[in-house]
Amino acid sequence: MLPPGSESRPLAVVLSGPSGVGKDAVLQGLRERANPAHFTVTCTTRPMRRGEKQGREYVFVSREEFETMKTREELLEWAEVYGHYYGVPKKPVKQALEEGRDVFIKVDVQGAATIKRLLPQAVFIFLSPPTLEELALRLKSRRNNTPSDLALRLKIAAEEMARLPLFDYAVVNRQDRLEEAVSQVEAIITAEKCRVKPRVVRL
Repeated sequence: MLPPGSESRPLAVVLSGPSGVGKDAVLQGLRERANPAHFTVTCTTRPMRRGEKQGREYVFVSREEFETMKTREELLEWAEVYGHYYGVPKKPVKQALEEGRDVFIKVDVQGAATIKRLLPQAVFIFLSPPTLEELALRLKSRRNNTPSDLALRLKIAAEEMARLPLFDYAVVNRQDRLEEAVSQVEAIITAEKCRVKPRVVRL
């Protein structure tokens, strides 16, 4: 017999993977399927790119504002990546879990390792490209990466992919097959909800 109420226990789902692998696209795909979970919005000091909107892809803040959030311990985790700060606000995550809602947290692999120490009962999903060659093509298509930027991102991507054992699941996001990746993430959540011994996430 399953523990009473186990099916309603909220999950903290950490989605990570190399830069350019499609984390934002997968999360947007989940939103479009009317997933009722809370999707965290990362704070960053990097400049806003064309097509982005404040509070949608990221909350764009100044370096001074970010330093204040660090000092006040308002971030679940933070890191400096490619010369810019990125951090996950703690309060919305805690509030959503207390409301019984699943939470999706998008971070880089370094951030995933930090959250693993804070929330060991979270579900960790690594989003991977089929090959580093395909990832290189995706990064080149952004047109805002210099050759040196591209080389650095691919070097870091190779190092990040070597840390796969940190994660519970791996999902391959293939070119023009985004819906498959979204469906696989949904299947992982369904499987986790069926666990005999459900995860209990406390923050």
